[in-house]
Amino acid sequence: MHFSRKWGWSFGDDGSHDYTAHAGGFARTVLVGRSAGAVHTEFALCRLSPDGWVDRHVHSFERSAYVLGGHPVVEMGSQRFQLTTGDYVLFPVASPHAWQNHSREEARWLEVSTPQPVVPDSGREDTYFLPSLGSGPAALPNFQDPTVGHLGHYVGAPPQQEALILSGPARGRAPAGMDSALLAYSGISVKMLVDSNMGAELLTMFTVDYEPGGAAQVHDHPFEETYFFLEGEIEGEIEGEPTTFQAGDVLFCGVGVLHGFFNTSSGRVRWIEAQAPQPPRRHSYRWPAHWEHLSARHNNEGTA
Repeated sequence: MHFSRKWGWSFGDDGSHDYTAHAGGFARTVLVGRSAGAVHTEFALCRLSPDGWVDRHVHSFERSAYVLGGHPVVEMGSQRFQLTTGDYVLFPVASPHAWQNHSREEARWLEVSTPQPVVPDSGREDTYFLPSLGSGPAALPNFQDPTVGHLGHYVGAPPQQEALILSGPARGRAPAGMDSALLAYSGISVKMLVDSNMGAELLTMFTVDYEPGGAAQVHDHPFEETYFFLEGEIEGEIEGEPTTFQAGDVLFCGVGVLHGFFNTSSGRVRWIEAQAPQPPRRHSYRWPAHWEHLSARHNNEGTA
């Protein structure tokens, strides 16, 4: 199962949640969910008007968010943080949180959830509202503070020839490890945002930047993937069909869907990608070309 569609900000609330009595100035629309054939993934866009709010609550599923515009305030546990474009956050299962917008511009973010929230009229509950902690000052998150473990900031990689240059002395540089490293291969730069290193158990979310000529050969996965295209234009091959994707598109690929991407343009391409369930430690990728080679070799041996 796979499909693609356009995304934009001219939407009203689609009724995909049961926050009516617990929110003001809030609109949400689902881009990927049950109606699209997804089993594990819900991918949604959210808008929060100036002076809007979503009351303190918890979910029985895991959720992550990435801020695409504005300056929302997120309440996490007993802390309140002022976010901005490029900030991302993980809400583990049963983690209390709330949203407010005290700025003069609309706040916008995307949300990835798994397992999928239940249908609002199903008679079941998976979101529970809690007493408010009251308002208070919101701090800018200090991402070097190890107690701020479920927040981060990233707006995309520069060109690889710049991103991979080491600057400053060997001693005294800001510490970096695999949890903060940029993975670069085949003209592709990947920065993990929400994953097991951050404490996620059920999903992953990361940014992908393609250099001109960058490519991911055709492959599939034992999990669902959603691609949210932010910049540029790239050629894709989905189940053997060539398709061009550009900023403003969203693509969903279910388990076992063959897909590949090839940047034949002269510009860089960027998207946000989400996976659910979280990929296994091994065998996350299956490359048909390898198995076709094996088949061809055995067929040749059988006719020798």
